[in-house]
Amino acid sequence: MTNKAVIRKKIIRIVATLVLGIMALTMVLPLLWMISASMKVEADVFKYPVEWIPKRFNVIANYKEVWSGRYNFGIFYLNSIKVTLLTTFLQVLISAMGAYAFSKIEFKFRDGLFLLYISMMMIPDQVTIIPKFMIFRSLKLFDKHLGLILLGSFSIYGMFLLKQFMTAIPTALSESAKIDGAGHGRIFLRIILPVTKPALATLAMLKFVWTWNDYQNPLIFLKTEKLYTIPLGMTKFMTEYTSFYSLIMVAAVCAIIPLLIVFLFGQKYIMDGMMVGAVKG
Repeated sequence: MTNKAVIRKKIIRIVATLVLGIMALTMVLPLLWMISASMKVEADVFKYPVEWIPKRFNVIANYKEVWSGRYNFGIFYLNSIKVTLLTTFLQVLISAMGAYAFSKIEFKFRDGLFLLYISMMMIPDQVTIIPKFMIFRSLKLFDKHLGLILLGSFSIYGMFLLKQFMTAIPTALSESAKIDGAGHGRIFLRIILPVTKPALATLAMLKFVWTWNDYQNPLIFLKTEKLYTIPLGMTKFMTEYTSFYSLIMVAAVCAIIPLLIVFLFGQKYIMDGMMVGAVKG
């Protein structure tokens, strides 16, 4: 490689780094401003030039107002934790069972049934909202957390992701277990699930983030205020405190803390899961 080519390669790399750095900065700045604003007195929130490190801190008063003031942010927080954890657990379990059936059990019309199931991914979720609403209302699951949890417990994408992973597991593993007298339940729990841990972790984290941020389903299927989750609670909070931006930023910071924790600990699994779906799909 000539010197000219080496210099050109270095210039391209520097330009690409600068562009990516600027793009990353535009993503991070709003988050930093939000955290900074949550610690300020209201008069300093929109002060120009921006004080990234506040000169007058009001952290305790702001967070105390959100968590123990007349607006009970804690109830919405607990509701979100309950709905998100149970929905995530059920969806991972149900998706794993479905994926095992489609990848390791031979039965008539299996491939055709799987194709039909996967084809439902093409139907926009908004189209099925009204039938779901009518079914859940007739089952008396409207305005209940149980209905919201069951609604999110089934995922075509989740089953597809796990099925792709389980298909790659050598059949010899399950066949040898069958020879030793193990049934499908034992093979599923003792052999397939432990091997599938990375994919299970990926699905769990993706589902956790999606359910925590979900606004549409709680808006349609919940009516009672004390059952609201974080997204609905945030909307109510912004309506009541429309001119108190420091308090709104406190609520926003509190709302994203679980997501940041999940992403920091599980970003590797999320990227790996995306690659599994992209390459094998």
